[in-house]
Amino acid sequence: MAIEKKFVHEGYVKASLDEYFAKQLNRAGYGGMEINRTPMGTQITVYAEKPGMVIGKAGKVIRKLTRDIDRMYDMDNPQIDAQEVRRPELNAQMMATRLASSIERGWYFRKAGHNAMRAIMNAGALGCEIVISGKLTGARSRTEKIVEGYIKHAGKPVDDIVDEGFAVAIKKLGTLGCKVRIIPPGAVLPDSFKLKDIAPEPVSEVAKAQPKAGINKLVNEEASGEVAEAEEALEEEPVKKTESAAPEKEVSETESSSAAASESTEVLENEERREIDGVWQHKHAGHDYWHPIARIHREG
Repeated sequence: MAIEKKFVHEGYVKASLDEYFAKQLNRAGYGGMEINRTPMGTQITVYAEKPGMVIGKAGKVIRKLTRDIDRMYDMDNPQIDAQEVRRPELNAQMMATRLASSIERGWYFRKAGHNAMRAIMNAGALGCEIVISGKLTGARSRTEKIVEGYIKHAGKPVDDIVDEGFAVAIKKLGTLGCKVRIIPPGAVLPDSFKLKDIAPEPVSEVAKAQPKAGINKLVNEEASGEVAEAEEALEEEPVKKTESAAPEKEVSETESSSAAASESTEVLENEERREIDGVWQHKHAGHDYWHPIARIHREG
Protein backbone atom coordinates (compact mmCIF):
# COMPACT_ATOMS: atom_id res chain seq x y z
CA MET A 1 0.00 0.00 0.00
CA ALA A 2 1.30 3.42 -0.97
CA ILE A 3 1.96 5.92 1.80
CA GLU A 4 -0.83 8.23 0.57
CA LYS A 5 -3.39 5.42 0.61
CA LYS A 6 -2.22 4.40 4.07
CA PHE A 7 -2.88 7.86 5.50
CA VAL A 8 -6.30 7.98 3.83
CA HIS A 9 -7.19 4.53 5.18
CA GLU A 10 -6.12 5.48 8.74
CA GLY A 11 -8.23 8.63 8.60
CA TYR A 12 -11.24 6.65 7.36
CA VAL A 13 -10.82 4.06 10.14
CA LYS A 14 -10.62 6.72 12.82
CA ALA A 15 -13.73 8.56 11.60
CA SER A 16 -15.67 5.30 11.23
CA LEU A 17 -14.66 4.16 14.74
CA ASP A 18 -15.78 7.49 16.18
CA GLU A 19 -19.22 7.11 14.61
CA TYR A 20 -19.49 3.51 15.81
CA PHE A 21 -18.64 4.39 19.42
CA ALA A 22 -20.98 7.40 19.38
CA LYS A 23 -23.84 5.11 18.31
CA GLN A 24 -23.07 2.23 20.67
CA LEU A 25 -22.13 4.31 23.74
CA ASN A 26 -24.73 7.04 23.50
CA ARG A 27 -26.25 6.24 26.92
CA ALA A 28 -22.80 6.09 28.56
CA GLY A 29 -22.06 9.72 27.60
CA TYR A 30 -19.51 9.15 24.87
CA GLY A 31 -16.87 11.91 24.76
CA GLY A 32 -14.36 10.95 22.07
CA MET A 33 -11.56 8.48 21.49
CA GLU A 34 -7.83 8.22 20.79
CA ILE A 35 -5.88 5.57 18.82
CA ASN A 36 -2.26 4.71 19.64
CA ARG A 37 -0.43 2.03 17.67
CA THR A 38 2.22 0.21 19.72
CA PRO A 39 4.37 -2.90 19.07
CA MET A 40 2.06 -4.85 21.39
CA GLY A 41 -1.08 -3.92 19.42
CA THR A 42 -3.54 -1.06 18.90
CA GLN A 43 -4.50 0.85 22.06
CA ILE A 44 -7.93 2.54 21.85
CA THR A 45 -8.83 4.95 24.67
CA VAL A 46 -12.53 5.75 24.97
CA TYR A 47 -13.60 8.79 27.06
CA ALA A 48 -17.05 8.60 28.60
CA GLU A 49 -19.07 10.25 31.34
CA LYS A 50 -20.01 6.81 32.73
CA PRO A 51 -17.11 4.42 32.12
CA GLY A 52 -18.92 1.66 34.00
CA MET A 53 -21.47 1.40 31.21
CA VAL A 54 -18.64 1.12 28.66
CA ILE A 55 -17.14 -1.83 30.53
CA GLY A 56 -20.46 -3.50 31.31
CA LYS A 57 -21.22 -6.27 33.76
CA ALA A 58 -18.08 -8.41 34.16
CA GLY A 59 -16.61 -6.70 31.06
CA LYS A 60 -19.31 -7.99 28.75
CA VAL A 61 -19.79 -4.75 26.74
CA ILE A 62 -16.12 -3.98 26.27
CA ARG A 63 -15.40 -7.54 25.05
CA LYS A 64 -18.20 -7.24 22.50
CA LEU A 65 -16.80 -3.91 21.26
CA THR A 66 -13.34 -5.43 20.92
CA ARG A 67 -14.64 -8.38 18.86
CA ASP A 68 -16.64 -6.08 16.54
CA ILE A 69 -13.67 -3.77 15.94
CA ASP A 70 -11.35 -6.67 15.21
CA ARG A 71 -13.85 -8.14 12.76
CA MET A 72 -14.82 -4.89 10.95
CA TYR A 73 -11.47 -3.09 10.69
CA ASP A 74 -8.93 -5.91 10.86
CA MET A 75 -6.77 -4.21 13.50
CA ASP A 76 -3.69 -5.74 15.08
CA ASN A 77 -4.67 -6.95 18.57
CA PRO A 78 -7.10 -4.09 19.52
CA GLN A 79 -7.36 -3.23 23.23
CA ILE A 80 -10.03 -0.84 24.53
CA ASP A 81 -9.52 1.25 27.66
CA ALA A 82 -12.34 3.31 29.21
CA GLN A 83 -11.50 6.62 30.90
CA GLU A 84 -13.79 8.92 32.88
CA VAL A 85 -14.18 12.58 31.91
CA ARG A 86 -13.91 14.71 35.04
CA ARG A 87 -15.56 17.84 33.62
CA PRO A 88 -18.12 17.00 30.93
CA GLU A 89 -18.89 20.72 30.39
CA LEU A 90 -15.46 21.14 28.74
CA ASN A 91 -15.86 18.13 26.41
CA ALA A 92 -17.30 19.26 23.07
CA GLN A 93 -18.67 15.85 22.06
CA MET A 94 -20.54 15.39 25.34
CA MET A 95 -22.04 18.87 25.19
CA ALA A 96 -23.13 18.31 21.58
CA THR A 97 -24.81 15.04 22.59
CA ARG A 98 -26.55 16.76 25.52
CA LEU A 99 -27.73 19.59 23.27
CA ALA A 100 -29.14 17.16 20.71
CA SER A 101 -30.86 15.15 23.45
CA SER A 102 -32.44 18.33 24.88
CA ILE A 103 -33.79 19.32 21.46
CA GLU A 104 -35.19 15.82 20.93
CA ARG A 105 -37.01 16.02 24.28
CA GLY A 106 -38.85 19.13 23.09
CA TRP A 107 -36.73 22.08 24.27
CA TYR A 108 -36.75 25.16 22.08
CA PHE A 109 -33.48 25.13 20.17
CA ARG A 110 -32.44 28.65 21.21
CA LYS A 111 -33.09 27.97 24.92
CA ALA A 112 -31.21 24.66 24.72
CA GLY A 113 -28.27 26.35 22.95
CA HIS A 114 -27.98 29.17 25.48
CA ASN A 115 -28.18 26.73 28.41
CA ALA A 116 -25.35 24.68 26.92
CA MET A 117 -23.33 27.85 26.28
CA ARG A 118 -23.84 29.03 29.87
CA ALA A 119 -22.71 25.69 31.30
CA ILE A 120 -19.59 25.66 29.12
CA MET A 121 -18.51 29.22 29.95
CA ASN A 122 -19.23 28.76 33.68
CA ALA A 123 -16.85 25.78 33.63
CA GLY A 124 -14.01 28.18 32.71
CA ALA A 125 -13.75 27.83 28.93
CA LEU A 126 -11.96 30.66 27.08
CA GLY A 127 -14.44 30.57 24.21
CA CYS A 128 -17.29 28.55 22.72
CA GLU A 129 -19.27 28.37 19.49
CA ILE A 130 -22.53 26.45 19.05
CA VAL A 131 -24.04 25.99 15.58
CA ILE A 132 -27.52 24.46 15.16
CA SER A 133 -28.61 23.88 11.57
CA GLY A 134 -31.75 22.39 9.98
CA LYS A 135 -35.49 23.11 9.93
CA LEU A 136 -35.53 25.26 13.05
CA THR A 137 -38.61 27.49 12.72
CA GLY A 138 -40.11 26.73 9.30
CA ALA A 139 -40.08 24.62 6.18
CA ARG A 140 -36.77 26.05 5.00
CA SER A 141 -33.48 25.01 6.52
CA ARG A 142 -31.35 27.66 8.21
CA THR A 143 -28.48 28.01 10.67
CA GLU A 144 -28.42 29.47 14.16
CA LYS A 145 -25.01 30.39 15.64
CA ILE A 146 -24.23 31.27 19.27
CA VAL A 147 -20.73 32.54 20.06
CA GLU A 148 -19.19 33.70 23.31
CA GLY A 149 -15.60 34.38 24.32
CA TYR A 150 -12.65 33.80 21.99
CA ILE A 151 -12.69 31.18 19.24
CA LYS A 152 -10.30 30.26 16.41
CA HIS A 153 -11.53 29.23 12.96
CA ALA A 154 -8.44 28.63 10.82
CA GLY A 155 -4.81 27.60 11.00
CA LYS A 156 -2.87 25.15 13.12
CA PRO A 157 -4.34 26.38 16.46
CA VAL A 158 -7.68 24.90 15.38
CA ASP A 159 -6.14 21.41 15.34
CA ASP A 160 -4.12 21.99 18.53
CA ILE A 161 -6.41 23.77 21.00
CA VAL A 162 -10.00 23.72 19.69
CA ASP A 163 -12.13 20.75 20.79
CA GLU A 164 -14.96 19.96 18.38
CA GLY A 165 -18.03 17.74 18.72
CA PHE A 166 -21.03 16.94 16.58
CA ALA A 167 -24.37 15.25 17.28
CA VAL A 168 -27.69 14.82 15.44
CA ALA A 169 -31.12 15.53 16.91
CA ILE A 170 -33.95 13.65 15.15
CA LYS A 171 -37.14 15.75 15.08
CA LYS A 172 -40.53 15.24 13.50
CA LEU A 173 -39.84 17.62 10.58
CA GLY A 174 -36.30 16.38 10.01
CA THR A 175 -32.89 16.16 11.62
CA LEU A 176 -30.96 19.02 13.28
CA GLY A 177 -27.18 19.12 13.38
CA CYS A 178 -25.59 20.33 16.63
CA LYS A 179 -21.96 21.38 16.39
CA VAL A 180 -20.00 22.54 19.46
CA ARG A 181 -16.49 24.02 19.43
CA ILE A 182 -14.69 24.79 22.73
CA ILE A 183 -11.36 26.38 23.66
CA PRO A 184 -10.52 24.85 27.08
CA PRO A 185 -9.14 26.90 29.97
CA GLY A 186 -5.37 27.14 30.12
CA ALA A 187 -4.94 26.95 26.34
CA VAL A 188 -1.99 29.06 25.10
CA LEU A 189 -3.28 31.18 22.22
CA PRO A 190 -0.76 32.11 19.51
CA ASP A 191 -1.75 35.79 19.45
CA SER A 192 -1.89 36.36 23.19
CA PHE A 193 0.76 38.45 24.92
CA LYS A 194 1.32 40.09 28.24
CA LEU A 195 3.43 43.11 29.09
CA LYS A 196 6.03 42.47 31.71
CA ASP A 197 5.66 44.55 34.86
CA ILE A 198 9.00 46.02 35.91
CA ALA A 199 8.85 47.00 39.56
CA PRO A 200 11.29 49.63 40.86
CA GLU A 201 14.05 48.21 42.98
CA PRO A 202 13.42 48.95 46.68
CA VAL A 203 16.13 51.01 48.33
CA SER A 204 16.62 50.15 51.98
CA GLU A 205 17.18 52.73 54.69
CA VAL A 206 20.66 51.38 55.31
CA ALA A 207 21.59 51.99 51.66
CA LYS A 208 20.15 55.50 51.79
CA ALA A 209 22.14 56.41 54.92
CA GLN A 210 25.38 54.83 53.72
CA PRO A 211 26.49 57.59 51.26
CA LYS A 212 25.91 60.35 53.85
CA ALA A 213 27.84 58.48 56.48
CA GLY A 214 30.70 57.93 54.05
CA ILE A 215 30.86 61.64 53.07
CA ASN A 216 30.75 62.77 56.68
CA LYS A 217 33.47 60.30 57.51
CA LEU A 218 35.69 61.59 54.70
CA VAL A 219 35.07 65.21 55.66
CA ASN A 220 35.61 64.75 59.39
CA GLU A 221 38.53 62.33 59.12
CA GLU A 222 41.94 63.88 59.63
CA ALA A 223 44.55 63.16 57.02
CA SER A 224 47.54 61.14 58.10
CA GLY A 225 50.96 60.44 56.57
CA GLU A 226 53.98 62.42 55.32
CA VAL A 227 52.25 63.65 52.16
CA ALA A 228 49.28 65.02 54.11
CA GLU A 229 51.57 66.84 56.58
CA ALA A 230 53.55 68.40 53.69
CA GLU A 231 50.32 69.58 52.05
CA GLU A 232 49.13 71.13 55.32
CA ALA A 233 52.48 72.94 55.73
CA LEU A 234 52.28 74.38 52.19
CA GLU A 235 48.70 75.54 52.80
CA GLU A 236 49.55 77.23 56.13
CA GLU A 237 52.52 79.35 54.79
CA PRO A 238 50.57 81.61 52.38
CA VAL A 239 47.84 82.03 55.01
CA LYS A 240 50.44 83.34 57.52
CA LYS A 241 51.92 85.67 54.93
CA THR A 242 48.56 87.17 54.07
CA GLU A 243 47.66 87.56 57.76
CA SER A 244 50.97 89.32 58.55
CA ALA A 245 50.76 91.56 55.49
CA ALA A 246 47.26 92.77 56.16
CA PRO A 247 47.92 94.62 59.50
CA GLU A 248 51.02 96.32 58.09
CA LYS A 249 49.01 97.64 55.18
CA GLU A 250 46.29 98.90 57.48
CA VAL A 251 48.82 100.66 59.72
CA SER A 252 50.49 102.35 56.80
CA GLU A 253 47.17 103.56 55.40
CA THR A 254 46.04 104.98 58.72
CA GLU A 255 49.37 106.70 59.30
CA SER A 256 49.40 108.24 55.83
CA SER A 257 45.83 109.43 56.13
CA SER A 258 46.42 110.93 59.60
CA ALA A 259 49.62 112.60 58.45
CA ALA A 260 47.84 114.04 55.43
CA ALA A 261 44.99 115.24 57.59
CA SER A 262 47.36 116.89 60.09
CA GLU A 263 49.50 118.50 57.38
CA SER A 264 46.59 119.78 55.30
CA THR A 265 44.80 122.03 57.78
CA GLU A 266 44.97 123.21 61.29
CA VAL A 267 42.41 122.34 63.93
CA LEU A 268 39.47 124.74 64.08
CA GLU A 269 37.15 125.57 66.99
CA ASN A 270 34.01 123.44 67.42
CA GLU A 271 35.28 121.06 64.75
CA GLU A 272 34.03 117.52 64.17
CA ARG A 273 35.96 115.01 62.08
CA ARG A 274 35.21 111.66 60.36
CA GLU A 275 36.76 109.33 57.78
CA ILE A 276 34.70 108.02 54.84
CA ASP A 277 36.33 105.77 52.19
CA GLY A 278 39.79 106.86 53.29
CA VAL A 279 38.96 110.59 53.02
CA TRP A 280 38.90 112.76 56.16
CA GLN A 281 35.99 115.17 56.46
CA HIS A 282 35.14 117.80 59.04
CA LYS A 283 32.32 120.12 60.05
CA HIS A 284 32.87 123.44 61.88
CA ALA A 285 31.12 126.68 62.73
CA GLY A 286 32.12 128.48 59.53
CA HIS A 287 30.63 125.78 57.25
CA ASP A 288 27.95 123.79 58.98
CA TYR A 289 28.14 120.68 56.70
CA TRP A 290 30.60 117.89 56.14
CA HIS A 291 33.35 118.49 53.56
CA PRO A 292 36.92 117.34 52.97
CA ILE A 293 39.55 118.77 55.28
CA ALA A 294 41.81 119.56 52.31
CA ARG A 295 39.24 121.95 50.88
CA ILE A 296 40.46 125.56 50.59
CA HIS A 297 38.09 128.01 52.32
CA ARG A 298 37.71 131.34 50.58
CA GLU A 299 35.89 133.90 52.63
CA GLY A 300 33.61 136.01 50.46
